[in-house]
Amino acid sequence: MDGVDTNPAASVEGCSFQPLNPEDVRACLYKAVDFITDYYTSIESMPVLPDVKPGYLRNELMASPPEHSAPFDVTMKELRTSVVPGMMHWASPNFFAFFPSTNSAAAIAGELIASAMNTVGFTWQAAPAATEMEVLVLDWLAQLLRLPASFMNRTSAGHGTGGGVILGTTSEAMLVTLVAARDAALRRSGSNGVDRITRLTVYASDQTHFTFFKACRLTGFDPANLRSIPTGPETDYGLDPAKLLEIMHADFRAGLVPTYICATVGTTSSNAVDPVGAVADVAAMFNAWVHVDAAYAGSACICPEFRHYIDSVEHVDSISMSPHKWLLTCLDCTCLWVRDTHRLTDALQTNPEYLKNDATESGMATDLKDMQVGVGRRFRGLKLWMVMRTYGTTKLQEHIRSDVAMAKAFEELVRADDRFEIVVPRNFALVCFRIRACGAMTEEVADEVNHVLMDRLNISGKAYLAHTVVGSRFTLRFAVGSSMQEERHVRSAWELIKKTTTKIIEAEEIMQ
Repeated sequence: MDGVDTNPAASVEGCSFQPLNPEDVRACLYKAVDFITDYYTSIESMPVLPDVKPGYLRNELMASPPEHSAPFDVTMKELRTSVVPGMMHWASPNFFAFFPSTNSAAAIAGELIASAMNTVGFTWQAAPAATEMEVLVLDWLAQLLRLPASFMNRTSAGHGTGGGVILGTTSEAMLVTLVAARDAALRRSGSNGVDRITRLTVYASDQTHFTFFKACRLTGFDPANLRSIPTGPETDYGLDPAKLLEIMHADFRAGLVPTYICATVGTTSSNAVDPVGAVADVAAMFNAWVHVDAAYAGSACICPEFRHYIDSVEHVDSISMSPHKWLLTCLDCTCLWVRDTHRLTDALQTNPEYLKNDATESGMATDLKDMQVGVGRRFRGLKLWMVMRTYGTTKLQEHIRSDVAMAKAFEELVRADDRFEIVVPRNFALVCFRIRACGAMTEEVADEVNHVLMDRLNISGKAYLAHTVVGSRFTLRFAVGSSMQEERHVRSAWELIKKTTTKIIEAEEIMQ
Protein backbone atom coordinates (compact mmCIF):
# COMPACT_ATOMS: atom_id res chain seq x y z
CA MET A 1 0.00 0.00 0.00
CA ASP A 2 1.36 3.40 -1.00
CA GLY A 3 0.47 6.20 1.41
CA VAL A 4 2.06 9.07 3.32
CA ASP A 5 5.29 7.11 3.81
CA THR A 6 5.76 6.67 0.04
CA ASN A 7 9.31 6.04 -1.10
CA PRO A 8 10.79 6.52 -4.58
CA ALA A 9 10.96 2.78 -5.20
CA ALA A 10 7.18 2.43 -4.90
CA SER A 11 6.44 3.75 -8.40
CA VAL A 12 8.98 1.34 -9.85
CA GLU A 13 7.14 -1.54 -8.21
CA GLY A 14 3.92 -0.40 -9.87
CA CYS A 15 2.15 0.96 -6.78
CA SER A 16 0.01 4.03 -7.41
CA PHE A 17 0.06 7.25 -5.42
CA GLN A 18 -3.12 7.50 -3.30
CA PRO A 19 -3.31 10.95 -1.66
CA LEU A 20 -6.66 10.09 -0.01
CA ASN A 21 -5.94 6.57 1.08
CA PRO A 22 -8.48 6.15 3.95
CA GLU A 23 -5.94 4.71 6.39
CA ASP A 24 -3.49 7.51 5.66
CA VAL A 25 -6.25 10.08 6.14
CA ARG A 26 -7.08 8.55 9.50
CA ALA A 27 -3.41 8.40 10.59
CA CYS A 28 -2.62 11.98 9.49
CA LEU A 29 -5.70 13.47 11.08
CA TYR A 30 -5.18 11.66 14.36
CA LYS A 31 -1.69 13.14 14.53
CA ALA A 32 -2.99 16.57 13.52
CA VAL A 33 -5.67 16.43 16.22
CA ASP A 34 -3.05 15.45 18.80
CA PHE A 35 -0.96 18.42 17.68
CA ILE A 36 -3.92 20.81 18.02
CA THR A 37 -4.81 19.49 21.46
CA ASP A 38 -1.21 19.76 22.65
CA TYR A 39 -0.99 23.27 21.19
CA TYR A 40 -3.97 24.52 23.18
CA THR A 41 -2.70 22.76 26.30
CA SER A 42 0.68 24.52 26.18
CA ILE A 43 -0.13 27.83 24.49
CA GLU A 44 -0.45 29.78 27.73
CA SER A 45 3.23 29.21 28.50
CA MET A 46 4.47 30.21 25.04
CA PRO A 47 5.75 33.76 24.38
CA VAL A 48 2.92 35.58 22.60
CA LEU A 49 5.35 37.50 20.38
CA PRO A 50 7.92 35.27 18.62
CA ASP A 51 11.60 36.16 18.68
CA VAL A 52 12.35 35.69 14.98
CA LYS A 53 13.57 37.83 12.10
CA PRO A 54 12.19 38.15 8.55
CA GLY A 55 13.39 35.25 6.42
CA TYR A 56 14.03 32.95 9.39
CA LEU A 57 11.94 30.06 8.08
CA ARG A 58 13.92 29.72 4.86
CA ASN A 59 16.97 29.03 7.02
CA GLU A 60 15.06 26.56 9.18
CA LEU A 61 13.56 24.51 6.36
CA MET A 62 14.76 23.50 2.89
CA ALA A 63 15.19 26.37 0.46
CA SER A 64 14.19 24.12 -2.45
CA PRO A 65 11.10 21.91 -2.70
CA PRO A 66 11.65 18.28 -1.69
CA GLU A 67 11.89 15.85 -4.58
CA HIS A 68 10.96 12.74 -2.65
CA SER A 69 8.27 11.96 -0.12
CA ALA A 70 8.89 11.77 3.62
CA PRO A 71 7.01 10.18 6.51
CA PHE A 72 4.25 12.43 7.84
CA ASP A 73 5.99 12.36 11.23
CA VAL A 74 8.91 14.29 9.67
CA THR A 75 6.51 16.97 8.47
CA MET A 76 4.91 17.22 11.92
CA LYS A 77 8.31 17.42 13.60
CA GLU A 78 9.32 20.37 11.41
CA LEU A 79 5.99 22.01 12.16
CA ARG A 80 6.70 21.80 15.88
CA THR A 81 10.36 22.79 15.81
CA SER A 82 10.38 25.47 13.09
CA VAL A 83 6.89 26.84 12.47
CA VAL A 84 5.39 27.05 15.96
CA PRO A 85 8.31 29.08 17.42
CA GLY A 86 7.72 31.69 14.72
CA MET A 87 4.00 32.07 15.33
CA MET A 88 2.27 35.08 16.83
CA HIS A 89 -0.12 33.20 19.13
CA TRP A 90 -3.46 34.90 18.53
CA ALA A 91 -5.15 32.12 20.50
CA SER A 92 -3.04 32.80 23.59
CA PRO A 93 -4.99 33.94 26.66
CA ASN A 94 -2.27 36.59 27.00
CA PHE A 95 -3.11 38.14 23.62
CA PHE A 96 -4.83 41.52 24.09
CA ALA A 97 -3.99 43.25 20.80
CA PHE A 98 -6.15 44.35 17.84
CA PHE A 99 -9.43 42.44 18.20
CA PRO A 100 -9.65 38.79 19.18
CA SER A 101 -9.58 36.01 16.61
CA THR A 102 -11.89 33.58 18.34
CA ASN A 103 -12.24 29.86 17.87
CA SER A 104 -13.94 26.83 19.36
CA ALA A 105 -13.95 23.07 19.16
CA ALA A 106 -17.12 23.10 17.06
CA ALA A 107 -15.66 25.64 14.62
CA ILE A 108 -12.44 23.68 14.19
CA ALA A 109 -14.47 20.52 13.54
CA GLY A 110 -16.63 22.37 11.02
CA GLU A 111 -13.61 23.75 9.20
CA LEU A 112 -12.03 20.31 9.11
CA ILE A 113 -15.12 18.64 7.68
CA ALA A 114 -15.70 21.42 5.15
CA SER A 115 -12.08 21.10 4.01
CA ALA A 116 -12.46 17.34 3.67
CA MET A 117 -15.63 17.67 1.56
CA ASN A 118 -13.88 20.37 -0.50
CA THR A 119 -17.05 21.43 -2.26
CA VAL A 120 -16.94 24.33 -4.72
CA GLY A 121 -20.25 26.08 -4.20
CA PHE A 122 -20.61 28.65 -6.94
CA THR A 123 -24.21 27.74 -7.81
CA TRP A 124 -26.98 26.04 -5.88
CA GLN A 125 -26.76 23.04 -8.20
CA ALA A 126 -23.00 22.72 -7.64
CA ALA A 127 -23.51 22.47 -3.87
CA PRO A 128 -27.17 22.28 -2.79
CA ALA A 129 -26.58 21.48 0.90
CA ALA A 130 -23.74 23.98 1.21
CA THR A 131 -25.87 26.73 -0.31
CA GLU A 132 -28.93 25.85 1.78
CA MET A 133 -26.77 25.70 4.91
CA GLU A 134 -25.39 29.18 4.29
CA VAL A 135 -28.84 30.60 3.65
CA LEU A 136 -30.16 28.94 6.80
CA VAL A 137 -27.39 29.97 9.17
CA LEU A 138 -27.45 33.58 7.92
CA ASP A 139 -31.16 33.69 8.66
CA TRP A 140 -30.51 32.20 12.11
CA LEU A 141 -27.93 34.85 12.90
CA ALA A 142 -30.16 37.57 11.46
CA GLN A 143 -32.86 36.49 13.90
CA LEU A 144 -30.42 36.64 16.84
CA LEU A 145 -29.46 40.17 15.77
CA ARG A 146 -33.15 41.01 15.32
CA LEU A 147 -32.56 42.23 11.79
CA PRO A 148 -35.77 43.16 9.96
CA ALA A 149 -37.40 40.59 7.69
CA SER A 150 -36.23 42.61 4.69
CA PHE A 151 -32.71 41.27 5.32
CA MET A 152 -33.77 37.63 5.43
CA ASN A 153 -33.22 35.02 2.73
CA ARG A 154 -36.39 33.22 3.80
CA THR A 155 -39.38 34.54 5.72
CA SER A 156 -42.65 32.99 6.86
CA ALA A 157 -44.11 34.25 3.59
CA GLY A 158 -41.39 32.62 1.44
CA HIS A 159 -38.46 34.34 -0.24
CA GLY A 160 -37.45 37.64 1.31
CA THR A 161 -36.46 40.71 -0.68
CA GLY A 162 -33.03 40.66 0.87
CA GLY A 163 -30.57 38.06 1.96
CA GLY A 164 -27.01 37.36 2.83
CA VAL A 165 -23.73 35.73 1.94
CA ILE A 166 -20.68 34.65 3.93
CA LEU A 167 -17.51 36.31 2.67
CA GLY A 168 -13.91 36.13 3.80
CA THR A 169 -13.45 39.49 5.50
CA THR A 170 -15.03 42.90 6.03
CA SER A 171 -12.94 44.19 3.15
CA GLU A 172 -14.91 41.99 0.76
CA ALA A 173 -18.24 43.12 2.22
CA MET A 174 -17.25 46.73 1.64
CA LEU A 175 -15.98 45.97 -1.84
CA VAL A 176 -19.13 44.24 -3.15
CA THR A 177 -21.51 46.80 -1.65
CA LEU A 178 -19.42 49.65 -3.06
CA VAL A 179 -19.72 48.04 -6.51
CA ALA A 180 -23.50 47.77 -6.12
CA ALA A 181 -23.83 51.36 -4.89
CA ARG A 182 -21.54 52.64 -7.64
CA ASP A 183 -23.54 50.97 -10.41
CA ALA A 184 -26.87 52.12 -8.99
CA ALA A 185 -25.63 55.71 -8.75
CA LEU A 186 -24.32 55.63 -12.31
CA ARG A 187 -27.66 54.37 -13.59
CA ARG A 188 -29.51 57.12 -11.70
CA SER A 189 -27.24 59.78 -13.15
CA GLY A 190 -27.82 58.54 -16.70
CA SER A 191 -24.20 57.55 -17.14
CA ASN A 192 -23.13 55.73 -20.27
CA GLY A 193 -21.03 52.97 -18.70
CA VAL A 194 -18.68 54.57 -16.16
CA ASP A 195 -18.12 57.90 -17.86
CA ARG A 196 -19.48 59.82 -14.84
CA ILE A 197 -17.72 57.85 -12.13
CA THR A 198 -15.53 60.84 -11.26
CA ARG A 199 -18.66 62.58 -9.95
CA LEU A 200 -19.43 59.90 -7.35
CA THR A 201 -18.50 60.59 -3.72
CA VAL A 202 -18.20 58.33 -0.66
CA TYR A 203 -18.15 59.14 3.06
CA ALA A 204 -16.84 57.71 6.32
CA SER A 205 -15.42 58.99 9.57
CA ASP A 206 -11.69 59.30 10.16
CA GLN A 207 -12.04 56.33 12.53
CA THR A 208 -13.26 53.99 9.79
CA HIS A 209 -11.00 51.04 9.06
CA PHE A 210 -8.37 51.86 6.44
CA THR A 211 -9.56 48.97 4.30
CA PHE A 212 -12.62 51.01 3.36
CA PHE A 213 -10.56 53.55 1.45
CA LYS A 214 -8.61 50.75 -0.19
CA ALA A 215 -11.91 49.19 -1.35
CA CYS A 216 -12.97 52.58 -2.73
CA ARG A 217 -9.84 52.77 -4.86
CA LEU A 218 -10.35 49.21 -6.09
CA THR A 219 -13.90 50.03 -7.20
CA GLY A 220 -12.76 53.02 -9.22
CA PHE A 221 -13.84 55.95 -7.06
CA ASP A 222 -11.74 59.06 -7.59
CA PRO A 223 -9.43 59.45 -4.55
CA ALA A 224 -10.33 63.15 -4.58
CA ASN A 225 -13.93 62.17 -3.83
CA LEU A 226 -13.27 60.07 -0.73
CA ARG A 227 -14.46 62.05 2.29
CA SER A 228 -12.85 61.22 5.64
CA ILE A 229 -14.89 63.19 8.17
CA PRO A 230 -13.03 64.35 11.30
CA THR A 231 -14.31 63.15 14.68
CA GLY A 232 -13.56 64.26 18.22
CA PRO A 233 -14.20 63.66 21.90
CA GLU A 234 -17.50 65.55 21.76
CA THR A 235 -19.03 62.54 19.97
CA ASP A 236 -16.72 59.95 21.57
CA TYR A 237 -15.11 59.76 18.10
CA GLY A 238 -18.33 58.65 16.43
CA LEU A 239 -19.48 60.18 13.13
CA ASP A 240 -21.27 63.53 13.55
CA PRO A 241 -24.44 63.51 11.36
CA ALA A 242 -24.43 67.32 11.18
CA LYS A 243 -20.91 67.36 9.71
CA LEU A 244 -21.88 64.56 7.34
CA LEU A 245 -24.92 66.49 6.10
CA GLU A 246 -22.90 69.67 5.63
CA ILE A 247 -20.24 67.91 3.55
CA MET A 248 -22.77 65.98 1.45
CA HIS A 249 -24.74 69.17 0.75
CA ALA A 250 -21.57 70.92 -0.38
CA ASP A 251 -20.75 68.04 -2.73
CA PHE A 252 -24.27 67.98 -4.11
CA ARG A 253 -24.21 71.72 -4.79
CA ALA A 254 -20.87 71.24 -6.58
CA GLY A 255 -22.51 68.81 -8.99
CA LEU A 256 -21.19 65.64 -7.38
CA VAL A 257 -23.26 62.55 -6.59
CA PRO A 258 -23.22 61.39 -2.94
CA THR A 259 -23.15 57.62 -3.36
CA TYR A 260 -22.11 55.63 -0.29
CA ILE A 261 -21.69 56.08 3.47
CA CYS A 262 -19.88 53.60 5.71
CA ALA A 263 -21.08 53.75 9.31
CA THR A 264 -19.10 51.75 11.86
CA VAL A 265 -20.35 50.09 15.03
CA GLY A 266 -17.16 49.46 16.99
CA THR A 267 -14.24 51.12 15.20
CA THR A 268 -10.88 49.38 15.32
CA SER A 269 -9.07 52.32 16.87
CA SER A 270 -11.29 53.03 19.89
CA ASN A 271 -14.55 51.07 19.48
CA ALA A 272 -16.43 54.25 18.60
CA VAL A 273 -20.03 53.84 17.43
CA ASP A 274 -21.53 55.84 14.60
CA PRO A 275 -25.25 56.74 15.04
CA VAL A 276 -26.87 54.37 12.55
CA GLY A 277 -30.31 55.97 12.45
CA ALA A 278 -29.08 59.55 12.08
CA VAL A 279 -26.63 58.56 9.35
CA ALA A 280 -29.41 56.74 7.48
CA ASP A 281 -31.62 59.84 7.70
CA VAL A 282 -28.91 61.97 6.10
CA ALA A 283 -28.25 59.38 3.40
CA ALA A 284 -31.95 59.24 2.48
CA MET A 285 -31.84 62.88 1.41
CA PHE A 286 -29.39 61.96 -1.35
CA ASN A 287 -30.45 58.39 -2.07
CA ALA A 288 -27.00 57.24 -0.97
CA TRP A 289 -26.23 53.65 0.03
CA VAL A 290 -25.57 53.11 3.76
CA HIS A 291 -23.41 50.20 4.86
CA VAL A 292 -22.93 49.34 8.53
CA ASP A 293 -19.57 47.80 9.39
CA ALA A 294 -20.14 45.91 12.64
CA ALA A 295 -17.28 43.47 12.10
CA TYR A 296 -16.30 43.21 15.77
CA ALA A 297 -19.12 44.67 17.82
CA GLY A 298 -21.92 43.11 15.80
CA SER A 299 -21.44 39.86 17.72
CA ALA A 300 -22.36 41.64 20.96
CA CYS A 301 -25.69 42.64 19.44
CA ILE A 302 -26.99 39.09 19.91
CA CYS A 303 -27.34 40.18 23.56
CA PRO A 304 -30.45 42.33 24.14
CA GLU A 305 -28.50 44.83 26.26
CA PHE A 306 -26.26 45.70 23.29
CA ARG A 307 -28.82 45.52 20.47
CA HIS A 308 -29.55 49.27 20.65
CA TYR A 309 -26.21 49.98 18.95
CA ILE A 310 -27.75 48.88 15.64
CA ASP A 311 -31.21 50.38 16.18
CA SER A 312 -32.67 51.77 12.92
CA VAL A 313 -30.79 49.13 10.93
CA GLU A 314 -34.00 48.68 8.93
CA HIS A 315 -33.17 51.96 7.19
CA VAL A 316 -29.71 50.97 5.93
CA ASP A 317 -28.88 49.06 2.76
CA SER A 318 -26.38 46.55 4.11
CA ILE A 319 -24.73 45.39 7.30
CA SER A 320 -21.81 43.07 7.94
CA MET A 321 -20.32 41.42 11.01
CA SER A 322 -17.55 38.86 11.47
CA PRO A 323 -18.19 35.85 13.71
CA HIS A 324 -14.47 35.05 13.43
CA LYS A 325 -13.75 38.09 15.60
CA TRP A 326 -15.98 37.44 18.60
CA LEU A 327 -18.46 34.63 17.97
CA LEU A 328 -16.17 31.59 18.33
CA THR A 329 -16.01 30.87 14.58
CA CYS A 330 -12.50 30.66 13.15
CA LEU A 331 -11.26 32.85 10.31
CA ASP A 332 -12.52 33.48 7.75
CA CYS A 333 -16.21 34.22 8.26
CA THR A 334 -17.80 37.60 7.53
CA CYS A 335 -21.57 37.72 7.23
CA LEU A 336 -23.07 40.30 4.87
CA TRP A 337 -26.80 41.05 4.68
CA VAL A 338 -28.41 43.34 2.10
CA ARG A 339 -31.93 44.72 2.08
CA ASP A 340 -32.35 44.14 -1.65
CA THR A 341 -30.30 41.30 -3.10
CA HIS A 342 -31.09 42.37 -6.66
CA ARG A 343 -29.02 45.52 -6.21
CA LEU A 344 -26.06 43.30 -5.36
CA THR A 345 -26.60 40.58 -7.94
CA ASP A 346 -27.29 43.07 -10.74
CA ALA A 347 -23.74 44.36 -10.23
CA LEU A 348 -22.01 41.01 -9.69
CA GLN A 349 -23.98 38.42 -11.61
CA THR A 350 -22.34 36.24 -14.25
CA ASN A 351 -24.16 33.63 -16.32
CA PRO A 352 -21.89 31.69 -18.68
CA GLU A 353 -23.43 28.87 -20.64
CA TYR A 354 -21.60 26.13 -18.76
CA LEU A 355 -23.15 27.25 -15.43
CA LYS A 356 -26.74 27.42 -16.66
CA ASN A 357 -29.06 24.92 -14.95
CA ASP A 358 -32.72 24.34 -14.12
CA ALA A 359 -32.41 25.34 -10.45
CA THR A 360 -31.00 28.75 -11.34
CA GLU A 361 -33.52 29.26 -14.15
CA SER A 362 -36.40 28.53 -11.76
CA GLY A 363 -35.61 31.63 -9.73
CA MET A 364 -36.07 29.67 -6.50
CA ALA A 365 -32.39 28.94 -5.87
CA THR A 366 -29.68 31.19 -4.45
CA ASP A 367 -26.44 31.29 -6.43
CA LEU A 368 -23.89 32.68 -4.00
CA LYS A 369 -21.38 33.42 -6.79
CA ASP A 370 -23.55 36.41 -7.68
CA MET A 371 -23.01 38.04 -4.29
CA GLN A 372 -19.21 37.95 -4.20
CA VAL A 373 -16.20 38.97 -6.28
CA GLY A 374 -15.10 35.53 -7.40
CA VAL A 375 -16.99 32.49 -8.60
CA GLY A 376 -15.59 29.56 -6.62
CA ARG A 377 -16.25 29.38 -2.90
CA ARG A 378 -15.74 27.06 0.04
CA PHE A 379 -18.37 25.45 2.27
CA ARG A 380 -18.33 28.54 4.48
CA GLY A 381 -21.60 28.06 6.32
CA LEU A 382 -20.79 24.72 7.94
CA LYS A 383 -18.54 25.89 10.77
CA LEU A 384 -20.89 28.76 11.71
CA TRP A 385 -23.84 26.36 11.75
CA MET A 386 -21.87 23.89 13.91
CA VAL A 387 -21.01 26.67 16.38
CA MET A 388 -24.60 27.90 16.64
CA ARG A 389 -26.09 24.40 16.74
CA THR A 390 -23.58 23.10 19.32
CA TYR A 391 -23.47 26.03 21.75
CA GLY A 392 -26.85 27.64 21.28
CA THR A 393 -27.79 31.25 21.87
CA THR A 394 -27.42 31.07 25.64
CA LYS A 395 -23.76 30.01 25.65
CA LEU A 396 -22.84 32.45 22.89
CA GLN A 397 -24.38 35.28 24.89
CA GLU A 398 -22.58 34.04 28.00
CA HIS A 399 -19.28 34.19 26.09
CA ILE A 400 -19.87 37.81 25.05
CA ARG A 401 -20.99 38.91 28.51
CA SER A 402 -18.00 37.26 30.19
CA ASP A 403 -15.57 39.16 27.97
CA VAL A 404 -17.34 42.46 28.58
CA ALA A 405 -17.27 41.83 32.34
CA MET A 406 -13.51 41.16 32.25
CA ALA A 407 -12.91 44.33 30.24
CA LYS A 408 -15.00 46.30 32.72
CA ALA A 409 -12.95 44.87 35.60
CA PHE A 410 -9.73 45.88 33.84
CA GLU A 411 -11.11 49.38 33.25
CA GLU A 412 -11.84 49.71 36.97
CA LEU A 413 -8.29 48.64 37.83
CA VAL A 414 -6.91 51.29 35.48
CA ARG A 415 -9.15 54.01 36.95
CA ALA A 416 -8.04 53.09 40.48
CA ASP A 417 -4.40 53.82 39.64
CA ASP A 418 -3.88 57.58 39.30
CA ARG A 419 -0.81 57.06 37.10
CA PHE A 420 -3.15 56.06 34.27
CA GLU A 421 -6.11 57.50 32.41
CA ILE A 422 -8.93 56.06 30.32
CA VAL A 423 -8.70 57.87 27.00
CA VAL A 424 -12.21 57.13 25.66
CA PRO A 425 -15.24 55.57 27.33
CA ARG A 426 -15.12 51.77 27.17
CA ASN A 427 -17.43 50.17 24.64
CA PHE A 428 -17.86 46.40 24.59
CA ALA A 429 -14.58 44.67 25.58
CA LEU A 430 -11.91 47.17 24.52
CA VAL A 431 -10.19 49.48 27.01
CA CYS A 432 -8.11 52.38 25.65
CA PHE A 433 -5.74 53.69 28.33
CA ARG A 434 -2.36 55.30 28.82
CA ILE A 435 0.09 56.55 31.40
CA ARG A 436 -1.11 60.09 32.03
CA ALA A 437 1.06 63.18 31.68
CA CYS A 438 1.46 64.67 35.14
CA GLY A 439 3.96 66.76 37.07
CA ALA A 440 6.95 67.55 34.89
CA MET A 441 5.93 64.98 32.27
CA THR A 442 4.64 66.65 29.10
CA GLU A 443 2.19 65.03 26.68
CA GLU A 444 5.06 64.44 24.27
CA VAL A 445 7.09 62.66 26.94
CA ALA A 446 4.01 60.71 28.00
CA ASP A 447 3.65 59.47 24.42
CA GLU A 448 7.24 58.21 24.51
CA VAL A 449 6.74 56.58 27.91
CA ASN A 450 3.62 54.79 26.73
CA HIS A 451 5.45 53.57 23.65
CA VAL A 452 8.22 52.18 25.86
CA LEU A 453 5.62 50.50 28.07
CA MET A 454 4.02 48.75 25.11
CA ASP A 455 7.37 47.63 23.72
CA ARG A 456 8.50 46.19 27.05
CA LEU A 457 5.22 44.36 27.60
CA ASN A 458 5.37 42.82 24.14
CA ILE A 459 9.05 41.89 24.30
CA SER A 460 8.46 40.12 27.60
CA GLY A 461 6.33 37.53 25.79
CA LYS A 462 3.95 37.52 28.76
CA ALA A 463 1.37 39.79 27.13
CA TYR A 464 0.77 41.42 23.78
CA LEU A 465 -0.96 44.79 23.26
CA ALA A 466 -1.37 47.09 20.27
CA HIS A 467 -1.71 50.86 20.16
CA THR A 468 -3.63 53.61 18.45
CA VAL A 469 -3.59 57.40 18.39
CA VAL A 470 -6.67 59.10 19.84
CA GLY A 471 -6.88 62.88 19.83
CA SER A 472 -3.15 63.01 18.90
CA ARG A 473 -2.26 60.94 22.00
CA PHE A 474 -0.44 57.60 21.83
CA THR A 475 -2.86 55.16 23.43
CA LEU A 476 -2.67 51.51 24.43
CA ARG A 477 -5.51 49.19 23.43
CA PHE A 478 -6.40 46.30 25.76
CA ALA A 479 -8.82 44.02 23.91
CA VAL A 480 -10.34 41.20 25.92
CA GLY A 481 -11.84 38.26 24.06
CA SER A 482 -9.40 35.46 23.29
CA SER A 483 -11.35 32.22 23.52
CA MET A 484 -9.14 30.89 26.34
CA GLN A 485 -8.99 34.06 28.43
CA GLU A 486 -10.07 34.03 32.05
CA GLU A 487 -10.11 36.75 34.68
CA ARG A 488 -6.74 35.55 36.01
CA HIS A 489 -5.11 36.38 32.68
CA VAL A 490 -6.51 39.90 32.77
CA ARG A 491 -5.31 40.43 36.33
CA SER A 492 -1.89 38.97 35.54
CA ALA A 493 -1.56 41.36 32.59
CA TRP A 494 -2.51 44.28 34.83
CA GLU A 495 0.13 43.31 37.40
CA LEU A 496 2.71 43.17 34.62
CA ILE A 497 1.59 46.59 33.34
CA LYS A 498 1.87 48.12 36.83
CA LYS A 499 5.32 46.69 37.55
CA THR A 500 6.67 47.66 34.15
CA THR A 501 5.24 51.17 34.51
CA THR A 502 6.89 51.60 37.91
CA LYS A 503 10.30 50.73 36.47
CA ILE A 504 9.84 53.06 33.48
CA ILE A 505 8.71 56.03 35.60
CA GLU A 506 11.51 55.52 38.12
CA ALA A 507 14.04 55.50 35.28
CA GLU A 508 12.43 58.61 33.77
CA GLU A 509 12.66 60.46 37.09
CA ILE A 510 16.32 59.52 37.48
CA MET A 511 17.06 60.90 34.02
CA GLN A 512 15.38 64.18 34.92
